[in-house]
Amino acid sequence: MTTPDLPTLIRHLAERAPGFARRLQQAGLTPDDLRTVDDLARLPVLRKDDLAELQAQDPPFGGLLAVPVADLKRVFQSPGPIYEPEADRPDPWRWAEALRAAGFGPGDVVLNAFGYHLTPAGAMFEEGLRAVGCVVLPGGVGNLEQQVQAMHALGVTGYVGLPSYLNALLDKAASLGLPLQVEKAFVTAEPLPPSLRQALQAKGVRVVRQGYGTAECGNLGYECEAEDGWHVPDDVLVQICDINTGQPLPPGETGEVVVTLFHTEYALVRFGTGDLSALNTEPCACGRTSPRLMGWRGRVGAAVKVRGMFLHPRQLQDLMRRFPAVRAWQAVVTRREHRDDLTLRLVVDDDADPAGLAQALTQAAREAIKFRVDAVEFVADLPPDAPAIDDQRRWE
Repeated sequence: MTTPDLPTLIRHLAERAPGFARRLQQAGLTPDDLRTVDDLARLPVLRKDDLAELQAQDPPFGGLLAVPVADLKRVFQSPGPIYEPEADRPDPWRWAEALRAAGFGPGDVVLNAFGYHLTPAGAMFEEGLRAVGCVVLPGGVGNLEQQVQAMHALGVTGYVGLPSYLNALLDKAASLGLPLQVEKAFVTAEPLPPSLRQALQAKGVRVVRQGYGTAECGNLGYECEAEDGWHVPDDVLVQICDINTGQPLPPGETGEVVVTLFHTEYALVRFGTGDLSALNTEPCACGRTSPRLMGWRGRVGAAVKVRGMFLHPRQLQDLMRRFPAVRAWQAVVTRREHRDDLTLRLVVDDDADPAGLAQALTQAAREAIKFRVDAVEFVADLPPDAPAIDDQRRWE
């Protein structure tokens, strides 16, 4: 992809994406006002909830699509719902650079353990793996034993997916007595604490690298051999901004990750990911001079990432409206043996059927919001100020 210069990009998007033209107008700006990176700070940040609202008001893309839908390769739906367009070109999510840095290349057979259903992760990493010459085993999530058997039979050498899922695969292989040849892994969508990296390496995975990205933006950062932060790719603008003012912050200060894609197909300009991080602009020991995101430092909003997907209180509110017997509720996220668990705490009417309600809620959660509920607990009461999502995980 040829990266357009910023003034050309802004003019192009303003002419072809009516939703972006409206954003400029609402901010009192014209395309000529945004000619430099510093000028971008005049445009308010567009956050994930704003994007969902835009798409609901002007379906399906909120007026931000700058090409006909027929020109796209795929369209995805993430929780919210938010629709993400995929441009019709090789590696549109730009993960090839990250995968090469982790040692992936021709000759590798790679299990892609990201989901292929509706959400973009599976397809986006397949595009990146194919761009660097790998053979892809499209595993998705689930069927551990079947995947282990295929990995053993095909001599799989690489893995992309959640680090916790790779850990489960390795344990399953050991229990089945099927040796695996996985020597490199690129993991993302959940934290990689040192204890889990060490556990994977102890089980034979020589290289374990992590990256950072979103469903809307693709690759926003990746580890090198120094494992000291996530290198920001050259083909995207990543800023760290004050969560209240939206103004860019100096290197080293913690703020929201705000992204501008140099995409002529989709007007994602000053998009706030909701994630907190900081930038390090000092040269890396690996020799790369690109700025680095210094890890994940929390979330701006109320959404919580569980098993690689954002869970928002609004999704849970919509789900609970289906069950009049539920008077109060809370989702609790815990972590056990490097796996996320999701529990629903419920306060229900006295005449409710707990067993039937738990079964119906669990099934509805899987179908409506695509989340597996591990347990349902019935409690007598919840504090009035109890958070909708209680994230009890610790990342040691």
